[in-house]
Amino acid sequence: MPHAPFVPLRILSAYSMLEGAIDPKGIAKRARELGFPAAAITDRNGLYGVMEFSEACKSAGVQPIIGTLLAVSRPDRPDAVAPAYDWLPLYAQDEAGYSNLCALTSAAHLDRPLDEPAHVTFEKLAEHTEGLIALTGGAEGAMARLIAEGQDYAAIGYADRLLQLFPGRVYVEIARTLNPIEGASEAGLIEIAHQLDLPLVATNPANFAEADFHDAHDVMLCIANSSYVDSDDRIKSSPDAWIKPARDMRLLFADLPEALANTLVVAQRCAVMAPKRSPILPSIVGDTEGEITQLRVDAAAGLELRLARISESEHQVYRDRLAFELDVITSMGFAAYFLIVADFIKWAKEQGIPVGPGRGSGAGSVVAWSLTITDLDPIKLGLLFERFLNPERVSMPDFDIDFCETRREEVIRYVQAKYGRDQVAQIITFGRLKARAVLKDTGRVLQMSYGHVDRLAKLVPNHPTDPWTLERALNGVSELAAEYKSDAQVRRLFDLALKLEGLPRHSSTHAAGVVIGDRPLAELVPLYRDPRSDMPVTQFDMKYSESAGLVKFDFLGLKTLSVLQKACDLIEAREGVRPDLDALEWDDEDVYALLQRGDTVGVFQLESEGMRRTLAAVRPSNFGDIIALVSLYRPGPMDNIGLFGDRKNGRVAIEYPHPLLEGILSETYGVFVYQEQVMQAAQIRAGYT
Repeated sequence: MPHAPFVPLRILSAYSMLEGAIDPKGIAKRARELGFPAAAITDRNGLYGVMEFSEACKSAGVQPIIGTLLAVSRPDRPDAVAPAYDWLPLYAQDEAGYSNLCALTSAAHLDRPLDEPAHVTFEKLAEHTEGLIALTGGAEGAMARLIAEGQDYAAIGYADRLLQLFPGRVYVEIARTLNPIEGASEAGLIEIAHQLDLPLVATNPANFAEADFHDAHDVMLCIANSSYVDSDDRIKSSPDAWIKPARDMRLLFADLPEALANTLVVAQRCAVMAPKRSPILPSIVGDTEGEITQLRVDAAAGLELRLARISESEHQVYRDRLAFELDVITSMGFAAYFLIVADFIKWAKEQGIPVGPGRGSGAGSVVAWSLTITDLDPIKLGLLFERFLNPERVSMPDFDIDFCETRREEVIRYVQAKYGRDQVAQIITFGRLKARAVLKDTGRVLQMSYGHVDRLAKLVPNHPTDPWTLERALNGVSELAAEYKSDAQVRRLFDLALKLEGLPRHSSTHAAGVVIGDRPLAELVPLYRDPRSDMPVTQFDMKYSESAGLVKFDFLGLKTLSVLQKACDLIEAREGVRPDLDALEWDDEDVYALLQRGDTVGVFQLESEGMRRTLAAVRPSNFGDIIALVSLYRPGPMDNIGLFGDRKNGRVAIEYPHPLLEGILSETYGVFVYQEQVMQAAQIRAGYT
């Protein structure tokens, strides 16, 4: 099948938040539908979606072109004049170009005053031009602006400056979307192109995929700018800002066929995807062999300290388990990961910063216990190491580490100081236009009654573990369906909100994730700045940061640890003795009486109203019961809580699925509760490793 004779080079994805409205996967899908051989993603000052875009294009058989629309401060402006910016589309030709895009978009956010929008200076731009193609930016670029202002000579000077930075890699961009600046500047742009022997290239800056999305995009712009659809004095969506098919572009540029053909030339010159990498870790010792040796030495020494409190007859079991785990960890190349985690946890404890005893699958590791990463004896508790690390299912280890909420930041600052500020960052997350929120936002800009819209939004079921979409609500809530059919205003509200639902609304920072690299992170991923702090943040979310080779470390802030610390401080001040929380017994009858009453407000993971009712019904009498209830109290397993309680309290006889499974299910009264139990059942009944 022959491809279309046009490539769209100016597409803002949904990651140009509340301006672009096309999911990166949607760009690839639309390009395939229209027969484009390639398509470009060009978000403002960012590469947020390029990993997702690259993967989607590869699957769709479309060549991805990685680009950005970069804000560049206007040169030669006196300091007294407020800074102003023009937009410069840049495209990566190769790996060097991709690295330079990462460097430039990172600098746009990190190397500017906090009170100014993201941008780079011309001087910074000049440092990172290798492997990049530049377009002049159409109506948003400096040349069109200058020509429209009657400064043709300055426009030529700007073009000369671009040519010095991007020799043989500058294209004069012509767009025809009825923007007044386009009309005022086109003739001048074509004249400069001929004068300087620069190629023309045709674009149609697109914010949404298809023409019928225009009204929804207009609503999106109102949401972004806190304006109303019926207001005249506001930013409005262009009806031309969709991904037009080649036939439309051929008609639009019938007089400039070379500008259309040059879109294919740009595509042919760009041959790079956002790279995927194996996990990259900084070295805490110097080399791999040194890390392995250090881990073995530290783990063995730590285990001996732990064994001082354990009967000597049991020591060999622990030593055998340690040897097995160390072999797995080192063979999988994760020695550095354990050393890094152990280092910052040890530092935190030395500073008196409370650290959680460990939770999640990492608590099943004797190596972690020996290094004091965790404080729970995995053998005593019957925890499996294979749930955490398994050579037959290779994945990065992931410790869930809790720090005192009020001092968590100190640990992150320590890591920054140790590895380098430019090698440590947090991870971006994206808040999205979810069902209820998008209804309220859309209703507001349509100036519908707040009470009416709020009532409609509340009819959409809001289950955190089972979120409903608007489509599901219209099909599943009869009152909503009836209003949608009978009320034209409600129908308009839902039709617009349905198109916007799920799109990114704002960026935020992952609650716990921190990545640490072996080099400046901007050499691996583009970076962003969290406006609420001075901390660098990856432009890729957790999934794509890991695909790019970054390893996530969890620094969770837990209020409970802060409360416990304060309680111990108060007891010590009053009684002169500080409680040793690690030495508390697990069989205090008064504590279980409190739990059986459901009197657990303020107790981590046991304080919700539903959990308090569950505790009162099941009446836990040992620590294993508490562990089981925490595990069962989540969607799916929750259905087994009643059976668990009935069997525990003798109301129902305990039964086992098979006699061979009694040994692994007796502690939970014959009910499968833990992943470890399922794994052990597979070993016993099916001969699995």
